Amino acid sequence: MIRVLVDDLAFLPVDAVVRPANDTLDPVTPLGTRLDQRAGPWFLQQRTVRSPLDVGAAVVTGAGALEAQFVLHVVIQSAEVSVGPDTVRRALVSAWHRATEWDLATVATPLIGTGAGGLTVEEAATVLAETYRRSAAEGGRPADLSIVVEREGDRALVQAIVARESF
Repeated sequence: MIRVLVDDLAFLPVDAVVRPANDTLDPVTPLGTRLDQRAGPWFLQQRTVRSPLDVGAAVVTGAGALEAQFVLHVVIQSAEVSVGPDTVRRALVSAWHRATEWDLATVATPLIGTGAGGLTVEEAATVLAETYRRSAAEGGRPADLSIVVEREGDRALVQAIVARESF
């Protein structure tokens, strides 16, 4: 089931929140920076990597002081690879695989790629809905996905896209 909310990811009591990141798990959007600040210093230690990750990867860490138990970091860019619909798609497919492996039943996500990659709200919502629907059709996790947007106008548009992309 997909819900679209106007809310703050940092305060949602879900199994995991999705956080767009670069290949060293640094934030790529102001939202990511706000999540990092809210999660606290322990979270910074949790998201330290020894070497850069591949664009399209997804990694699970603890969530620090966030309401969620875990953070699903989706790697959508590096110094060599810029954000685009294909990189976002690969990262989200990886995220749904990690959610299944970790048995994460409830996940909240922003629209991935709108800030860092210049994707439109419609492009980001379409990729998100498509990848989630495929994962759910294969019995993957999460069972419940909350797409979190910042404005009411975006909520209405994303709800329409989710309805269009339904099974």
